[in-house]
Parts: sequence; C-alpha cells; structure tokens
Amino acid sequence: MSGLVLPCVEVDPPAPARATVLFLHGLGADGHDFEPVVPLLGLPGNHGVRFVFPHAPSRPVTVNGGMVMPAWYDIRGLDLGQNPDAHGIESSSRFIRTLLERENERGIPAERIVLGGFSQGGAMALQVGLTHPQRLAGLLGLSCYVPLPDRVRGEEAQANRATPIFMAHGTDDDIVPMVRGETSRAFLQSAGYAVDWRAYAMAHQVDMQEIVDVGEWLGERLLKP
Repeated sequence: MSGLVLPCVEVDPPAPARATVLFLHGLGADGHDFEPVVPLLGLPGNHGVRFVFPHAPSRPVTVNGGMVMPAWYDIRGLDLGQNPDAHGIESSSRFIRTLLERENERGIPAERIVLGGFSQGGAMALQVGLTHPQRLAGLLGLSCYVPLPDRVRGEEAQANRATPIFMAHGTDDDIVPMVRGETSRAFLQSAGYAVDWRAYAMAHQVDMQEIVDVGEWLGERLLKP
C-alpha cells in the first residue's frame, strides 16, 4: 500500500467476501454513521459484500467557526462551489486510494468495489472514483456534488468512463441544495457518464425508500456473477 490506512468500521458479510462497498461519511460524522444501514439494504442472506466505513481525519472547518471535527476537506463558506479546498480534497484522495489498494491486497479487485458516500463523503467518492486508474464496479453519491469538476476534466480516467453512477438528493436539502447535485449530474452527463439520478422528498438525510433503491442498485453491481 502507498500510504497511511485510516481506521475503519467494517461489516463482514455472512459468506466469504467477494466484493466491497467503501462508503465515506459526511462532515462531522464518523465511520459508524452508516453502519446501521447495512441490514436495511435488503441484500440476500448469503451475500459476500464487505462494507468498509473509514473515519475521516479531524481538521478545522471554517464554516463551523474553525471547530476541529472529522472532515474530508475544509468547507470555507456556505457557497460550496466557491473557493473549494483543493489541498484537503487531494490529501483525503490519497487516503481513499490507499483503502482501495488495501481491498485489492485482500483479494477484491477494483471491478468488484463500489466507492460511495454521503454529503462530503459522496463528493470525495465521485472525485476519487472518476479519476481512479482502475475500473470500479460503481460510484454512489448521496446528497452530494462534484467538488472539483475542472480537475475531473483534466484527470478523468478512461477506465471509469463507463462505470455506473448512482446519485440521489433530497428535494428539501438546505445543507447541500439540490441544485448543486443537479449541476453535478448535468456536468457528468454532458461529459458522457451514465448517471442514475433519484430525487426524494426529504432534507439532508437518507430515507427508507432511498436505502431500498441503493440496495437494489448494489445488488445489480455486485451480486450478479
């Protein structure tokens, strides 16, 4: 592996692991945040999908008065598209790529890994996945956006040009307004990516129908021979 391995919460499958979901939490949360969602996804009892939930490093967050908290990158203002923290995004990208490498070393090839996340974690999943040199099974972005679209244009990986992307957003999201997600969806579609877009009547959160839909999508990506 090429770098430091972040501490992670792991949920092992009932059968030998044949695939991995690497899922990144949102700002101020930790790897336990989405752990309770795993049994709600409706995966079959003999599935072989390992879930890995890393803890983001702690750093000061400008928009929260400089408070130190788990964060993949700094948020410098309420306008998420203005003055993005490119240095922090790149730093966390290296941590995430190391976790992808670790799954490879544990016998899970890249094409059997879904990289996903919620909010800031979803933003990182899209940023890293679109520039990852090995084809992934899918990218999952919940209530999020592409933080550095210009860098994606310059560093996009041909290996993931056809990788399925699931994006979902709440219509009443007042933290990451849905227009941010819609703008990122339009950017990806205009660049030729296949985006499965879902909107739900909710705020900055997940709801049960979304969880069911994600479970079905994961099954299509990871459970078929």
